[in-house]
Amino acid sequence: MSVKVINSAVFEDSIKEGVSVVDFNATWCGPCRMLKPVLEKLSGEMTNVKFYAIDVDENPDVAEKFNVMSIPYVAVFKDGRKVAENVGFVPEPAMKAFIQNNL
Repeated sequence: MSVKVINSAVFEDSIKEGVSVVDFNATWCGPCRMLKPVLEKLSGEMTNVKFYAIDVDENPDVAEKFNVMSIPYVAVFKDGRKVAENVGFVPEPAMKAFIQNNL
């Protein structure tokens, strides 16, 4: 598994079923670049969860809809509904626990 890059055109369809983890990020964001390999690794371990990444600069409508003010912003969705959020970089064990606690 890997983190699939999506855009606003497919966002709703991508998260509508099951558990999805969405990484809201930007190319210029240092902490976002640090978080990327963490999410890539977890996507390989947590096969019951879909992992997505969306660039807030290219998709401001989605960022605005979920009130994303700071990045990286990771949200957990269940069947299209946001159930949890985390702002800022966190190391792998903490990110894994955050996701598992919100399955």
